Amino acid sequence: MVSWRRHLHRNPELSFQEYETSGMIAKLLEEWGLEVRRGMAGTGIVATLVGALPGRTIALRADIDALAIQDAKDCEYRSAVEGVMHACGHDGHTAQMLGIARYYSLHRDRTSGKRVFLFQPGEEVLPGGAVSMIADGALEGVDAIYGVHLWSPLPYGTATTRPGPFMATPDEFELEIIGRGGHGGLPHESRDALVVGASLVVALQTIVSRSVNPLDAAVLSVGKLNSGTANNVIAERCKLSGTVRSFNKEMRAAVRERLESIVKHTCEMHGCDYRFEYFEGYPPVVNDDKEASRVLRIISELLPDTFEGPCERIMAGEDFSYYLEQRPGCFFFVGAGASDGSSAPHHHPRFDLDERAMLNAAKLLIAIADDSALDD
Repeated sequence: MVSWRRHLHRNPELSFQEYETSGMIAKLLEEWGLEVRRGMAGTGIVATLVGALPGRTIALRADIDALAIQDAKDCEYRSAVEGVMHACGHDGHTAQMLGIARYYSLHRDRTSGKRVFLFQPGEEVLPGGAVSMIADGALEGVDAIYGVHLWSPLPYGTATTRPGPFMATPDEFELEIIGRGGHGGLPHESRDALVVGASLVVALQTIVSRSVNPLDAAVLSVGKLNSGTANNVIAERCKLSGTVRSFNKEMRAAVRERLESIVKHTCEMHGCDYRFEYFEGYPPVVNDDKEASRVLRIISELLPDTFEGPCERIMAGEDFSYYLEQRPGCFFFVGAGASDGSSAPHHHPRFDLDERAMLNAAKLLIAIADDSALDD
């Protein structure tokens, strides 16, 4: 698994461009005697293994795409592709899933039911690869599905999840404010788009602090603000964009409505026009209660020294949510970071993971799948 992971880390491919990655995966799976379907969602792979014993059909999913980030690490397996790197652990997800597939190929005689391995492209970009994988038949005949994320904020040796809402909806918005430019010394003759943008950055923070019940959860973050051309010119245009995170459709709709209202009235107050776009991201990841309980029980059995029970919800998003809308299942985290918290965060140029975590993830997924396959 370490060898596969490092090869993938050196040779990352962007979302829906994972041609070499997909070819490597399919070649190995075919060598091990699995039934392989190529071209799922474009560059995805679905492989099926039939065990010798009766049981249910259990799907396991890995994502295979990288990010448009320059690798800043100094190690022998750093990315050889300019401006592209595995900065979220998908190389580890792919490698550990290959390890699981290899394990089952060697132990068909004691495997109950079927195992379906989903190697999914495009998790990092909307609309995500899961929707197309499902449309192409990836879940046909599947009884339950499980997925794991190697998670650097958690130390190696740990794993966790929770029943119900687990990860958020990662919505995005873009706004262009259109004012009237002019001389910096004659501001009364202009409509300053930059001032409107700055006002909105502050005003939008009141949505969560003043319009959302403190007992509920939501996030609104403005991540980009671009305006102006010179220090003595009133800006005619200002662009800002950001993200909205929530855990249910009611909160999602309420925050969006309030956001659009504040944008509209602030721009009108300053005499500016605007263009506003809102992009709904993945649904929230909502784990099945029964399956989450199964996963938590198995984590407690395999990692008893570090098990602390269910975790809190997290505002990151994941398109594994689409699978959970179709089948019962559970998504969970396996710790892959340093015990002192010094690991670089996900999507960081120096991101890396403790490769030992892949073995923990593989053992957990195998145990979960075997347990689930024997359900009545």
